[in-house]
Amino acid sequence: MRFKRTKAAFAAAGLALTLAACGGDGGGSTDVKVADNPEFDSGTTMAKLSDAGKITIGVKFDQPGIGFLAPGADAPEGFDVEMGRIIAAQLGIDDSNIEWKETVSDNREPYIKDGTVDLVLASYSITDERRQVVGQAGPYYVTGQQLLVREEDKDSITTPEDAKGKKVCSVTGSTSLQRMVDEYGADPVPFATYSECVDQLENGTVDAVTTDGAILLGYAAEDPDKLEVVGEPFSEEKYGIGFKKGDEAMCTFLQDAIKKSFDDGTWAKAFESTLGESGVETPEPPTVDSTC
Repeated sequence: MRFKRTKAAFAAAGLALTLAACGGDGGGSTDVKVADNPEFDSGTTMAKLSDAGKITIGVKFDQPGIGFLAPGADAPEGFDVEMGRIIAAQLGIDDSNIEWKETVSDNREPYIKDGTVDLVLASYSITDERRQVVGQAGPYYVTGQQLLVREEDKDSITTPEDAKGKKVCSVTGSTSLQRMVDEYGADPVPFATYSECVDQLENGTVDAVTTDGAILLGYAAEDPDKLEVVGEPFSEEKYGIGFKKGDEAMCTFLQDAIKKSFDDGTWAKAFESTLGESGVETPEPPTVDSTC
């Protein structure tokens, strides 16, 4: 799977936002087995979703490798999308009955609280602050802030310390960019989107792009001969699945579903078919929290 990032692609993503949602078409890469008539306690959210035979999942549409809607595609693709398919399958719901709803960072909690979506898988880091307003199961992936550089610079920029005095790009107002300034003396170059930063990296205007490693791996997977994620993460972000706060039964189901994907190999296959295309080795699965 390659994630073709073009200006047209993002125009298409914007259109998709206007249209609110696209139905799944079974285009995922991971071979998941849809549960045959799974049983859940009456009255639980899982029973309602399973009986209805459909689910709405919030994902990003503009992050290659994680959640990305290609021009003309009926459904997004990426690691978060694959995990959404895995969870839906354990509810007995196949791809054709998943409604993918574009969910940007600012509306993840509102969409969960008002019922616009049933679940959110959108590079959604687990934090104590977020768990005050929504449930978060996981983590299903642990990443951290890293640097994306041009292939020819991979030996000269390997740590955040190497970025001192160099032009580093990230989205406007991000904590990642501020950390590079305050702690490592980088020259900040803010842009509205990560894709704009990557364009600046490719044309030589900036020396590096910084944000969560998972996001950067998605861009590296688009062009592995020219771009590379370097060094070890220098922060920790635990990606989780968002759901309505207080739904303890859903918490248990999601934690068990994530663990099952680790054990049966579908999690690894999901990673290898998405972020793994950057060339990075498949990591060990993280330890799932005992609470949500």
